[in-house]
Amino acid sequence: MVQEANALGNARDTPTWTTVDGLKSCSKERKHVMSTAEMSVYEWRDLPWREIQRQVYKLQNRIFKASRRGDTKTVHRLERLLMKSWAARCLAVRRVSQDNAGKKTAGVDGLSSLTPRQRLTLVSDLLTLSRAARPVRRVWIPKAHGTELRPLGIPTVRDRAAQTLVRLALDPEWEARFEPNSYGFRPGRSVHDAIEAIFKVTRFKSKFVLDADTAGCFDNIDHAVLLRKLQTFPRLRRIIRGWLKAGVWDGVQFKPTEAGTPQGGALSPLLANIALHGLEDHIRAAFRNEFMEHGVRYREWKPTVIRYADDFVVLHEDRGVIEHVQQMAATWLAEIGLELKPSKTRICHTRDNSSGVPAGFDFLGFNIRQVRVGYHRSGENGHDQRMGFKVFITPSKAAQKKHLNDLRVLVHRYGTAPQERLISKMNQSIVGWCNFYSRAVSKDVFNRIDSLVYQKLRWWAKRRHPNKNGHWVTDRYWFSDGVRKWNFGQPGGLRLRKHNHTLIERHVKVQADASLYDGNILYWASRLGRHPELSQSKAILLKRQKGRCASCGLLFTNVHEVVENDHRVPRSAGGPDALHNRQLLHGHCHDQKTANDGRLRAGGQDRV
Repeated sequence: MVQEANALGNARDTPTWTTVDGLKSCSKERKHVMSTAEMSVYEWRDLPWREIQRQVYKLQNRIFKASRRGDTKTVHRLERLLMKSWAARCLAVRRVSQDNAGKKTAGVDGLSSLTPRQRLTLVSDLLTLSRAARPVRRVWIPKAHGTELRPLGIPTVRDRAAQTLVRLALDPEWEARFEPNSYGFRPGRSVHDAIEAIFKVTRFKSKFVLDADTAGCFDNIDHAVLLRKLQTFPRLRRIIRGWLKAGVWDGVQFKPTEAGTPQGGALSPLLANIALHGLEDHIRAAFRNEFMEHGVRYREWKPTVIRYADDFVVLHEDRGVIEHVQQMAATWLAEIGLELKPSKTRICHTRDNSSGVPAGFDFLGFNIRQVRVGYHRSGENGHDQRMGFKVFITPSKAAQKKHLNDLRVLVHRYGTAPQERLISKMNQSIVGWCNFYSRAVSKDVFNRIDSLVYQKLRWWAKRRHPNKNGHWVTDRYWFSDGVRKWNFGQPGGLRLRKHNHTLIERHVKVQADASLYDGNILYWASRLGRHPELSQSKAILLKRQKGRCASCGLLFTNVHEVVENDHRVPRSAGGPDALHNRQLLHGHCHDQKTANDGRLRAGGQDRV
């Protein structure tokens, strides 16, 4: 066991550290909050992060197992221990100040980034979580589709770290309890798992579908109901209630929060999932597994409920069941302060038009529908009759339109920029979008988008040279490499990535009872190498590094942990951009390497 507090041995009034359940914890005899001067004995970058992460995960694994066997008393005891542990507090501060994408977003206190010494001070400050929560800062961002704005609530850095610490404790408890077809905002689960679950339900039988969306889920959840569903110990309930009731600063106007969990907080996605937990069981419990009608035994009569955050679909072969489920869902949601959004809730059929509603439905950016295939010759009238169907899952029209609009904006924005700069920006958008939809039936869509992109690039090139003919423009901006024609770029240089060059692969759905906290790290590391949001270059490097960070040696388990390819030898020092000079690092490891490279260039005098 690494002795994390040994460096504090020379400091006066140093607290004693004991090993409890695999974690270093301050002794009960002296609950001492270390001062900034005492914590300054440590350097942030010298903390034993490998051991810290191992200790926290070990305790999370125990919480998960206790929750799965229904031992509530042990779960609460271990959660209290984790939230007091020095290792968990360090990990929470690192995630907020180094790993998270929004680490430089300021709350109402105006603090957007922390120095290494401030991080250590915050670690000691988190020993007391009962401090009054500060209001969140309201920020409005556009939604993915349409002109509506989505409200975000940005807590202060300290509140973000405290919420992250609480989530480290609550996540494993609820991962053991969540329903199997809940996929949103859960570690190790993604949009593609939800889509694959729909495919498995519809591949053999046509279904009626309730495509539902809740109205303002994050803004309208009833606080009293949510706190009852948490079923946690009183102290933690009071802390979470303080965050829920903290209020919002929208510009210069303060607004109290009587309902909802502000989007933007580290704990908000988990609280929203807890509030919606039980919907699947409530719907399925109202139906029998099988029944008899006219001497025929019908099996699996229960509808299938698939939920991703506040969006969910219910599938069943009987329209009457779906209509009844819609009423049940509306009643159940009303109990927690929510309601179905009429504009985004409808009943349709996967194969046929139903009551004037076209076949198929959109869910999470994909369009799912069944298409009739196959022919046979009818014996009576000799006409061809279709029989059978296939499930087609394609990018939705709204997703295609948004992607094309993003590319159009780039073409106009870089109308006078060098060709390589335009290609670089477009490739970033194209690669990410194609990887996301590479698990669907997207080949025809990719070909269509490539054709439209070519027309836009043709306009871009002609606009730059209005006095040149088409052949001259083609020779100036397109080339053939002997295998592929019409490559936008220069021979030997950067070329535009075509959508239809992306391979279409089937996604392997996550196991229903698997969890990131069940101890099977190799299973999750192997899944990461096939994650659809991981680029080809990162997948190659991940395989080369055997799924581990090149700096700390820990296994990657989440695609969001993997930062952009880091250059082993920095480009500023003459390192090439080739794949052999690249490696994958955690966000914090990347920060440390960048700081070390800076010290080497400066003569090695600074410490970060």
